[in-house]
Amino acid sequence: MSAASESERAVAAAPGPGTVSGGGSTSGEGSSGAPGPARYWLSRFLRVECLSVLVATLVLGAFIGILHPDFLSSSQIRDVLQQSVYVAILASGMAFLLAMREIDLSVGSIFGLTLIIAALLMQGGMNPWIAALIGIACAGGMGLVNAVLVQVIAIPAIVATLATLSMYRGLALALSHGQQVTKLPFGNSFFTFLGGKQFGIPVSVWGMILIAIVMTAILRLTPFGYRVRAIGSNPEAATFSGISIPRVRVQALVMMGILAGIAGIFGLAFFESGEPNIGSGFEFEAIAAAVIGGTSLRGGNATVVGAMIGAILLTEVSSGLVYFNVPQNWSAFATGAVILVAVSLDSIVRLRGRRSAQRGGLGL
Repeated sequence: MSAASESERAVAAAPGPGTVSGGGSTSGEGSSGAPGPARYWLSRFLRVECLSVLVATLVLGAFIGILHPDFLSSSQIRDVLQQSVYVAILASGMAFLLAMREIDLSVGSIFGLTLIIAALLMQGGMNPWIAALIGIACAGGMGLVNAVLVQVIAIPAIVATLATLSMYRGLALALSHGQQVTKLPFGNSFFTFLGGKQFGIPVSVWGMILIAIVMTAILRLTPFGYRVRAIGSNPEAATFSGISIPRVRVQALVMMGILAGIAGIFGLAFFESGEPNIGSGFEFEAIAAAVIGGTSLRGGNATVVGAMIGAILLTEVSSGLVYFNVPQNWSAFATGAVILVAVSLDSIVRLRGRRSAQRGGLGL
């Protein structure tokens, strides 16, 4: 084992202040009176991960609920959570890519093609659970294709995935002949369980929560998560420390494909049919959710939980427009406005932080 690998593991596993996150180190208490690991990570999670976007989501929900009380009904809240699941799962992976200054514009098409592949296999008589696993494996393969285009052929990620966005969507239309894939075995446990509820909450929402926990642990507590953030913070320093940027890039793109596949399977279980155009635009919503949630476009910082809550906020905005009788065509405008406000606030906060640091450095 190389010294660089041991160093990466030490930094990634360290619960204390030295961990790279948010583009720099964090200050902490000394050895005397230092918070324990659990307390440190809990306080860090509440302070950094999702607090601002969570507050914004709750305030917006309360505002709409005051004017339209039905918006706060349990059924409406469940609907908002259900509708946000797919973009939220995509946003969790997009946060990793943005953190290392990469992007994947094909995730919406991977979502749709995975759904079509699994639906066609089920329609042909295959066990739905096996068909779902094959669909997720195909999604991982699509992510690998993206990785090969980016890493081996050296096409910029934004260009490569823009091309595969069209390719995967076209393949979904071709395989389904542009028609919905129906006559699926709705009585199978795949549909009754994944498309149903547990304890009054959709199973897909439980799945979203589980993915949030796993992805946050990967980002904060594993060498892979450390490498992703280190690459985004300073690629040259990451390379100097022994981190293989090509390998991490491939791993991140494949992981993004698998997450898109999982989201597609949840979508199939809920909608109970294969719609070849489903997922169009999800890629932009996933990017927006990650940015709104606190993931920096400059790299080096990501927040999985914040990205998922950002997806819920976007769904909340779209649903709220209906209560105010605003035409659905205005939802894209509203989404863009929310993104603009989020990015502007992030820039203002960063600018004020730099100015404060400069004043502190000058002793002012």
